[in-house]
Amino acid sequence: MSTEVSTNLPPHPEKATLEGKNKVLGFWLFLGGEVILFGSLFATFIALRTAFGSGPASQELFSLPLTAVATFILLTSSLFSVLGIQAMHRNDLSGVLKWFGITVLFGLAFLGLEIYEFFEYVHEGHTMSSGAFGSAFYTLVGFHGAHVLGGVCWITGLLSKLPKKGLNVVTAPKLYVASLYWHFIDLVWVFIFTVVYLMGKVG
Repeated sequence: MSTEVSTNLPPHPEKATLEGKNKVLGFWLFLGGEVILFGSLFATFIALRTAFGSGPASQELFSLPLTAVATFILLTSSLFSVLGIQAMHRNDLSGVLKWFGITVLFGLAFLGLEIYEFFEYVHEGHTMSSGAFGSAFYTLVGFHGAHVLGGVCWITGLLSKLPKKGLNVVTAPKLYVASLYWHFIDLVWVFIFTVVYLMGKVG
């Protein structure tokens, strides 16, 4: 099937209709709720980050090189989603499919590293039940990972329908809010990398 099915788009097609504007506004309100939710998880983690219980301490547990690679992958994926939105503004359907497709691949790579990291931690005795630190860590980081997986599934679903539906004022807002969501979970990871891993490593 051809990937060139598209229509002439107005500038900023994600906000070209009232429905599109409402979707974007509604999604910003949704992200406000997500900020409060993650803020609560961060506060809980900070309060419990030294309660190691029977598990290892964070200084001897975390591997910053592995986490830095995962961070680079996720932040780079955000750049690809920006390129996807720019392609949408140029009415370039093949570019949208390419850049958002790469975004999905990088998201999957990040999840693969996170799953590997979790298996390593469990092998070293860092589990949900090893102490309050373990419970807070897996809740915060795992909840973020679930958001990444949700974003991957969301963008994949949109891309699967684009060749048939094309770029228009209906599909453009969906791509735009998916990109906003992806930027949000990337931003949350920056805070996780700083608060959980860097602070955990230095003690």
